[in-house]
Amino acid sequence: MTESLPCRVHGDGDPTLVYLPGLHGDWTLLGPFRQALGSRARLVEFAYPRRTGWVLEDYARFVADALLARDLQNVWLLGESFSSQVAWALVRLLLESEGTSTKTTLHFSGLILVGGFVKHPWPWGVWLAHRASASAPHWLLKRACHAYGSFAQRRHACSTSVREDFREFVERRLAPGDREAVTSRYHLIADNDLRPVARRATLPVFHLSGGIDPIVPWWHVRPWLRRHCPGFRESRILHRAGHNVLLDAPDASAAQILEWIARVDGAAAPTE
Repeated sequence: MTESLPCRVHGDGDPTLVYLPGLHGDWTLLGPFRQALGSRARLVEFAYPRRTGWVLEDYARFVADALLARDLQNVWLLGESFSSQVAWALVRLLLESEGTSTKTTLHFSGLILVGGFVKHPWPWGVWLAHRASASAPHWLLKRACHAYGSFAQRRHACSTSVREDFREFVERRLAPGDREAVTSRYHLIADNDLRPVARRATLPVFHLSGGIDPIVPWWHVRPWLRRHCPGFRESRILHRAGHNVLLDAPDASAAQILEWIARVDGAAAPTE
């Protein structure tokens, strides 16, 4: 494969946050969080190609190559929903490179699961969502996308760039091949088990979720991380937010993420 992942970088300060998107696969719902973050961090955003044959390792290697090509080191991964799986696959790449002569120079300062998980606790829910994604008629998909985009604009469109993002969200969802790409990602959720990786992960791991989340049950995810992930540090539930917590509560999400990072970076800083 020779194609590259669409990638854009906002800001040039520290820390560097790498946003890995949910099932929709792009940055079009990130505008309010990007605005809330402002100049307090560099934000790297990806849009996944509409590939139906990719496995998690393909996503992970392309993200890693894009970061290395831009000389982005010591980054924090924000693995949102589906892309929590991509983030764990990136951690697996690093674990597998340890002790080898081909050790990558990429380094992750930490991982923040945003509405994410290790192994989805509800396989039946993934199956139902897959069936709905695959079988919904085009007219219904079109109406749902327009309704969601209109709602998001009314609630969050406080700048021209954010409004453009929401319009792009609708256009991308109705583009040829988009539904098939999204549907294929449900297979990756169902077919992969990243728990062995999480059990070996010692980098700082945090968990951020909306309290109203019928898609990824945080009340199952958080206890598992506490018991089994050696790098797990802390979880926060924003009770008035839904599954897309960065969109529903951008200001609180940005503040919490930056506070976690400052805490880790402060602990790692050398003392005088």
